[in-house]
Amino acid sequence: QVQLVESGGGLVQAGGSLRLSCAASGRTFSTYVMAWFRQAPGKEREFVATSTYYAESVRGRFTISRDSAKNTVYLQMNSLKPEDTAVYYCAAKYLGDTMWRSWGQGTQVTVSS
Repeated sequence: QVQLVESGGGLVQAGGSLRLSCAASGRTFSTYVMAWFRQAPGKEREFVATSTYYAESVRGRFTISRDSAKNTVYLQMNSLKPEDTAVYYCAAKYLGDTMWRSWGQGTQVTVSS
């Protein structure tokens, strides 16, 4: 099972940008589908993005990318809004799986108004 470690969170003003990273262990990184999720205080965890689909709330502002040589997936977040404040998690699964197999520990993103 792949191990995931997120980094890059922090405090940013509205309109600013952050890039999150998710480093994966193991030599089978290329076989996994990767995604980002987030969980705001008092709310359920919600889907953010995979390489082929973005949640409507982030579409056009966030971009997911992947560096297979570094076993790392990124989430570039631009034009951040206070409502983007959440703990961001990366997740991995095999193509065709219905459940996400592995989760990182999360990284906090706080957007001030």
